[in-house]
Amino acid sequence: MEALLNVAELIDHFRALSEVVPLHPIRTEHDYDEAVNAMNALLDAGAADETHPLADLVATLGELIADYDQAHYAFPDVTGVDALRFLMEQHHLTQAQVPEIGSQGVVSEILKGRRELNVRQIRALAARFDVATSVFFPTDAPVPA
Repeated sequence: MEALLNVAELIDHFRALSEVVPLHPIRTEHDYDEAVNAMNALLDAGAADETHPLADLVATLGELIADYDQAHYAFPDVTGVDALRFLMEQHHLTQAQVPEIGSQGVVSEILKGRRELNVRQIRALAARFDVATSVFFPTDAPVPA
């Protein structure tokens, strides 16, 4: 990089790029939609590959989108039991239909908060429902490998 910046030239290039890719903090839903659309177009063009010339642009745009998501679409804290209950409802399962946890009595105790899910049960549930094991751990708990 040259020691002296040509600021006027830099401004022109930034404006041209910003017309296509919104490189600024996302402040509105409209900004968010534009950023997501630009990100999708870049990803479709192959910029998800770290060796792609626009990979750093995708990473920067991704960080701007993530900042907005975190500020505006934060998920409530959900326990592993909440996730289990949700998945059981979505799949129309009874307590007896979740043998990965154990007997119907064990499932009942877990759903009532009398017992906690163990690592074996969590891994089995994650495999059954095709979700990450982290779904069943509190957000502040370390996730075992």
